[in-house]
Amino acid sequence: MKDFMRYPLPVWLLAPLLLQPVAAMAHHSFAMYDTEKTYVMTGIVTRIDPNPNHLQMFISPLNEARDQVMKDGKGEPVVWAVEMDSASAVAHDGVTVNGFPRGTIVSIGFHPLRNGFAGGGRGKWGLYRCPADTAPAAGKHCDSVAGATSHGKGVLPTPTAPMPALPAK
Repeated sequence: MKDFMRYPLPVWLLAPLLLQPVAAMAHHSFAMYDTEKTYVMTGIVTRIDPNPNHLQMFISPLNEARDQVMKDGKGEPVVWAVEMDSASAVAHDGVTVNGFPRGTIVSIGFHPLRNGFAGGGRGKWGLYRCPADTAPAAGKHCDSVAGATSHGKGVLPTPTAPMPALPAK
């Protein structure tokens, strides 16, 4: 007990604050994402979940012709969930529920989930919004469309693997 008393009280009050970054880094592990793979998806926003911890954007990918959303074996649109930083952090980049309403065409780079499900983490990759009702040309992404806007730092990466047509369920 004597050893603890050698340090002034303010040091003990600051100790928990100094340990906060360690806890935050543990929370933000990318272990669930396959960082060896990078996908680029162009699709239509179906909804946004502005969770305070991690905003999630739900996107139905467009086909290569960019004229319709991809569908599963039952004819239902395929939907991917892409996790981003906190809602407040991405709001600074204009990524909000109102800024990306349902039907917005976007292109985003991300690392897929390791379990093969339809999801991933944006990480450092770009997010581009196409102008209203303007899809990119076949095989292209929103960053190639005149009037598209970039949201946050980063560019669309060169994919390391093609996105699977139908992810695991």
